[in-house]
Amino acid sequence: MFALSDTRAMSFALTAFAAALTAWMPTAQATIGVWPDTFRAGQMPLSGGTQYVRVGGQGSALLLLHGFGDTGDLWVPLAEALVKAVIVPDLRGMGLSSHPEGGYEKTAQARDMAAILDALGIQEIALVTHDIGNMVGYAFAALYPRRVTKWVVMDASLPGIGHWDDQLKHPKLWHFNFRGPDVERLVAGRERILLVRFYNELSANPTRIDEQTRDHYAALYARPGAIHNAFSGQFAAFAQDAIDNQELLAKGKLPMPVLAIGGDHSYGSRFETEIAFAAANVHGAVISASGHWIMEEQPERAIALILSFVDSK
Repeated sequence: MFALSDTRAMSFALTAFAAALTAWMPTAQATIGVWPDTFRAGQMPLSGGTQYVRVGGQGSALLLLHGFGDTGDLWVPLAEALVKAVIVPDLRGMGLSSHPEGGYEKTAQARDMAAILDALGIQEIALVTHDIGNMVGYAFAALYPRRVTKWVVMDASLPGIGHWDDQLKHPKLWHFNFRGPDVERLVAGRERILLVRFYNELSANPTRIDEQTRDHYAALYARPGAIHNAFSGQFAAFAQDAIDNQELLAKGKLPMPVLAIGGDHSYGSRFETEIAFAAANVHGAVISASGHWIMEEQPERAIALILSFVDSK
């Protein structure tokens, strides 16, 4: 698992694993990709429920956070390329994590991430995030700046920061307020139709998101509570997230190096400017022939950028 400095540290880490994880087992092969054999996964108890977490590799640690429309399975190609310790949760109420009714404010989820890292005996990490994962990642980096060495953030802005209010008026963001019992009844049994709309509208080339990937995530978002927690949990918390983020930003911009990656058919070069409202040391990159779904549309280009940035001195 993790490279630790001495036998005592190794004993502590193993004890932490045993205490923290329930139903810890080798990761099941995902329809859209096979996790490396060195990875293990299981449910970790957190406030109000459990969080499904995959852990593998050794060395310095990376925390990978996904967003809406996918799960931690998004990161299989990157995890395979990393020669580091990797922690990959399914966010609260998403994927194989449990479905508590509350706790979807991104500051609350950031504290959950801190609890996961504490249980695993990990103090310092680099962050790699996409979509809603960006929002949890920002809250984590703002609350625990000494725990984050670098942050790679991809193609989604932060509530309450920069041009967030202007972006809420964009017609492609209609789903931010698409929730409630009637909405859930309309979507029930039609989760794939819903997701396909996002894959097609927010990509440069929809064929880059193959049918296997679409089926895989449609099945996960059809699980009981998944759509409810996405819309009435993750999205509904954006208003409070905006307030929380403004309070965090009032304390100062993030100090660690940040790489802001935008797809040229999505945020493009504007994304660097957007993240610079929240961080003081931002580098930008644009991936061509990609929309919002960067890891699905152009995984090789994304991985090359991420590895170069994370490994740089």
